Amino acid sequence: MNIFFVLSDLLNNSTLSNVVDFFSLDNVVFTFMGEGVSALEIMSTITGLLCVFLAVKGKVANFWVGYFYNILLFVMFLQKNMYSSMLLQPISLAINLFGHYRWTHPKKEEENAKKQLKITQYNNGQRAIVLGAVLIFMFLWGYVLSRIDVWAPSIFSRATLPFLDAFVVGMVLMAQYLSAQKKIDCWGAWLIANTSNITLCALAGLRLMTIVYAAYIVLAIGGLLMWRAQMKKEQNKVA
Repeated sequence: MNIFFVLSDLLNNSTLSNVVDFFSLDNVVFTFMGEGVSALEIMSTITGLLCVFLAVKGKVANFWVGYFYNILLFVMFLQKNMYSSMLLQPISLAINLFGHYRWTHPKKEEENAKKQLKITQYNNGQRAIVLGAVLIFMFLWGYVLSRIDVWAPSIFSRATLPFLDAFVVGMVLMAQYLSAQKKIDCWGAWLIANTSNITLCALAGLRLMTIVYAAYIVLAIGGLLMWRAQMKKEQNKVA
């Protein structure tokens, strides 16, 4: 039994119940590729695309949009029994808060011309360490997800694609942390994360989200090119 629908049954207040019904994946607005698309998915799509677009442009406003996006994804993944992706959202919210502060409160030697955090990059050794940590996380967290319905059957249903879900979460966390530090490497991590998310959402029946993640891939390529040009510009000014 899904926690979201248990909550809906427990609510006696009609207003609160209507809010829960609105954000239910059963609140279908139209059909796409044979699957119903809910109002929640539409809102998540618009908010997510806006968030990434602002990040590509290097706008601090991407963090404000990102906070709302985290909430929408938490509710959506909860209903799909994608527990790893669901639990990712509070962590993502914390990373967004950290990134918001880092971008707007850099140290003196980290400032660009706008007094914001300048773009930098990792070396190959640092990248290998971070990727290794993601793979270790995938196997450990994937195992937990694969057993969560056995350990707590009254709360959780069987997890959807636990190891793929865990890998996606690991990649997203890495990408978000790199984004928070304004590392250009974040766009490579986003490319891998979004490609994996297309598979995950397609198998979970979130067809519209597969189109969204495909758009994220295009935006990530654009972000890589724009950040690289900006990084070179900032380095030339220092030189």
